[in-house]
Amino acid sequence: MENIIRKPYLDKIEQALGKDIIIVLVGQRRIGKSYLLRQLRDEKAEDGSANIIYVDKEKKEFDDIRDYHNLNAFIDGHRVKGKTNYILVDEIQDIAEFERTVRSYREDPDTEIVITGSNSLMLSSELTTLIGGRYKEIYVQALSYNEFLTFHQLPDNDDSLAKYINFGGLPGLQKIGLDENDVREYQQDVLNTVLLKDVIMRNNIRNPVFLDNLIRFLADNTGKIVSANSISKFMRSQGQSITSTAVINYIKALCETYVIHKVNRYDIHGKRLFESNDKYYFEDNGIRNCLGGGNREGDIEKVMENVVYNHLVRLGYEVTVGQLQASEIDFVCSKPTGERVYVQVAYIIADEATRQREFGNLRAIHDNYPKYVISMTPLVTRSNDGGIIHLNLRKFLKEGLV
Repeated sequence: MENIIRKPYLDKIEQALGKDIIIVLVGQRRIGKSYLLRQLRDEKAEDGSANIIYVDKEKKEFDDIRDYHNLNAFIDGHRVKGKTNYILVDEIQDIAEFERTVRSYREDPDTEIVITGSNSLMLSSELTTLIGGRYKEIYVQALSYNEFLTFHQLPDNDDSLAKYINFGGLPGLQKIGLDENDVREYQQDVLNTVLLKDVIMRNNIRNPVFLDNLIRFLADNTGKIVSANSISKFMRSQGQSITSTAVINYIKALCETYVIHKVNRYDIHGKRLFESNDKYYFEDNGIRNCLGGGNREGDIEKVMENVVYNHLVRLGYEVTVGQLQASEIDFVCSKPTGERVYVQVAYIIADEATRQREFGNLRAIHDNYPKYVISMTPLVTRSNDGGIIHLNLRKFLKEGLV
């Protein structure tokens, strides 16, 4: 099996080394963090001036490292004076009070610390509290479309795009293959692991049946505005009594594992965030489809939205949902530099009514920021309609907003 390098992430790690900060790779389980850490380990092992101290908490050989005392002892037993000691710890949240270790070794000379984790709240709260924010978080996403083509040795065509939309971007599918039954079985196993280890066990969840129903509800309503109250009412209609507070807590626990992402609504005219009624998108489109079940054809617009959302994040945008009086803009995308773009997603612009809806909402925004419609309309690659760029989905995934 070819060893494929996810160079953009390795470049980010390399840029952060040597700056007296802890590097934290975050993201959903099975998204490729361990793969990247091993690649970094192997790359640095070729340097004669480097000493690698590697811990993988998902391997039984490291079961005895349960708390920071055990971790300190392991590190001390493997340090080498006169070399740069790379302390690499995979799934560090499984080590009790790990933050004491990283704080202790962070300022040691000739020491670099790179860790991975699958729980955003635990990592950010513990590290910020004890080391004053001296860490660099690198968010690792599922495979991009370009990476998907490389991992599966596929040509860039509509059939490959359909596979990407359907199966998603878990790197482990490279070994599993793209047979639908095998893919869905693997995705379900990944999801079960995330729910059990990162949600149920970590948060002492007492109602796993509701948790399962909730994540299926969010899969079925991907890209739709939902609230805790609406979910609570729906669950009561299904015979499950659950409070809005419990819904909020369960969703929060899911978001902390990176399996889903909450996207706030943004008032374009008022320039403010709304405090309720958000949208939710899945980290991996394949897991969303695994939960949704059946044929993707009826779900194509919500599935496309999920794909576009993740790629906008991959391009470095902070993404919100735009509210423009009674209309909605799918995505308002901004960067710290002040750059902003507006994006609408549509399956196919097949008639004038659809064109007026998708393009008309963007024309109602009276500013000069770039505006895009992304669709799968046949024969459209890139066109300009009165200043609004119409992009084909495959071109967008290959080249971004260009």
